[in-house]
Amino acid sequence: MRRGAFLLITALAAVALGAPTVGSAQSKPAPAPLPTIVLDTVKGTIEIELWPAEAPKSVEQVLSLVKRNFYRGLRFHWVNSAVAQVGDPGSRDMTKKDSWGLGGSGSKIGVEEFSKRKFVRGTVGMAHRDGAKASDSQFFIAKQANPNLDGKYNMIGRVTRGMEIVDKIQLADILKNATLK
Repeated sequence: MRRGAFLLITALAAVALGAPTVGSAQSKPAPAPLPTIVLDTVKGTIEIELWPAEAPKSVEQVLSLVKRNFYRGLRFHWVNSAVAQVGDPGSRDMTKKDSWGLGGSGSKIGVEEFSKRKFVRGTVGMAHRDGAKASDSQFFIAKQANPNLDGKYNMIGRVTRGMEIVDKIQLADILKNATLK
């Protein structure tokens, strides 16, 4: 068999088997889906798409806490027209309501991961009292645009389903569970 015929047969066999050939356009693999957490609240379900590229340490922290069932049974301890916030383990105890918002998991993130994105309705950020490095387990969901939050909080994602549930959340409503989708 001549060399040219051999190369043609080899190339045709490669195409038939689905193997890429020299000069053929190779399709890029689809991007991996972003991690999504599902909040099962007393008012309904909220899905939050997390953005590891925006805030890798913050997202890693939240995912770790979700996997440990840290958020199970916590109450939304700060709710107003602008945000709904959860993540203080002390909120499980109604007798400690005066100190809700002061607690955390005990494992601070330790970095500032400010996004260039704007806090708009549905974005999710890590709450803190003493600067973004002190963020721990508390996060908030923006119920409206909040330009005063831009560049001050680690933004971890956005609500992709259930904003109507976020709007119904009231102070002391229970987060029954948080799971990874």
